[in-house]
Amino acid sequence: MNLQELVRLEYLKYRTRRQFFRDCGVGLGTLALASLLCPEAFAQSERGAAADPLAAKPPHFRPRARSVIYLHMAGAPSQLDLFDYKPKLLELNGQPCPESYYKGQQFAFIRGVPKLLGTPHKFAPRGKCGQMMSDILPHLATVADELCVVRSMKTDQFNHAPAQLFVHTGFPRPGRPSMGSWVSYGLGTENRNLPSFVVLISGTAAPDGGAALWSSGCLPTVHQGVRLRSDGEPVLFLNNPPGLDRDLRRQSLDALRRLNELQLQAVGDPEILTRINQYEMAYRMQTSVPEVMDISREPEYIHRLYGTTPGQRSFANNCLLARRLVEAGVRFVQLYHWGWDQHGDHMGNDLRYGLVQRCRETDQACAALIRDLKQRGLLDTTLVIWGGEFGRTPMNEERNGSKWLGRDHHQHAFTIWLAGGGVKAGFSYGATDELGYFAVENPVHVHDLQATILHLLGLDHEKLTFRFEGRDVRLTDVHGRVVYDILA
Repeated sequence: MNLQELVRLEYLKYRTRRQFFRDCGVGLGTLALASLLCPEAFAQSERGAAADPLAAKPPHFRPRARSVIYLHMAGAPSQLDLFDYKPKLLELNGQPCPESYYKGQQFAFIRGVPKLLGTPHKFAPRGKCGQMMSDILPHLATVADELCVVRSMKTDQFNHAPAQLFVHTGFPRPGRPSMGSWVSYGLGTENRNLPSFVVLISGTAAPDGGAALWSSGCLPTVHQGVRLRSDGEPVLFLNNPPGLDRDLRRQSLDALRRLNELQLQAVGDPEILTRINQYEMAYRMQTSVPEVMDISREPEYIHRLYGTTPGQRSFANNCLLARRLVEAGVRFVQLYHWGWDQHGDHMGNDLRYGLVQRCRETDQACAALIRDLKQRGLLDTTLVIWGGEFGRTPMNEERNGSKWLGRDHHQHAFTIWLAGGGVKAGFSYGATDELGYFAVENPVHVHDLQATILHLLGLDHEKLTFRFEGRDVRLTDVHGRVVYDILA
């Protein structure tokens, strides 16, 4: 082997993939250190935005909304008993369902020939716009002129966990980034002391999809949703343990940061940058989170408006917290309230009892949130969304001969409403057939809703991508269209 070949081999030995990442790591570690030591100056530089995964980024085009509050009613509320009034269904109540509706269809529990079920609740036009709404939503009826009601939603899934994942991640199985994570990745945060994506849970259980619903998936983990609690400590282990004061905590984090930077230089793993940012975010949250989560600071008239009680875990408290969070600069606030699975196999999930109770728990706070955002000038820039993961059947489930009233899961039609954030107010969109089974006028697929939400935030759903496993992953997969007809 001649001298030239020896020199070449020696050069290649130091040009390995690992060495390449080590060289990159030195620069990345320097950028991360600079962002921590001088965040204000660093945020003004182009390199600062690249080094800080939560730095605010310019949208693809002019946004209509700045933030999102998504109110997910886990379990899937019955659109036919709340928003989608069907006189024909009332007329045919108790009659066998036409074969064309159930033959070849998938149901979770219905067997044989089901009977049609008209709503046991009264409907009336609400507001100047004349939105047809059930009498078990008296508070929401008072803000009907602020709502954009979409009655022609449809999905690909008919079981809870896959359907919830499909709504929030665009994919029916765990592992994909949630909508809030995509928004955080695409826009960053307006408050470096708070997470850009926050999750609040109420009801008697967590949603069926679990933590995968607010996972960052393949995106950097700094974009994962942070679950905050409305009772007790807002974040578990947020406070320092006994004997560790804030100064000592700062020294510990500084030492940990230096160790992480050494590892970053050694292996070049970009997740180490995320880890550094998460430790720093946790430190800043020790001050910022307790302050924003303390709803006792609100005046008494606000508590009466929402029906809140400080210190309790409730949907009302979470709605007020959502307003406080977006007011403080949080980009995406996700609320889950479990209990809308009215199959009618016992009194607790009967349409006359269980559904009414869920409405009592949520109706006042939903209306209060819209009123409160509007009086503060925040409704124009905050998109509020309400809905479940799918709809309910026009037939009575009658599982095992049950005499209670209930409806099975239904993927072909359901209703959501939106308010503020650039959508038309006092507006109805889409329609189902006379029995409420299929969306027949202006159908809106879940991917269409996702594309529209991103559009309102100034993001192109086809351009908001992340390279993963050899392809560009996106929230809407290879589907989705913006529903321009509902935009103001």
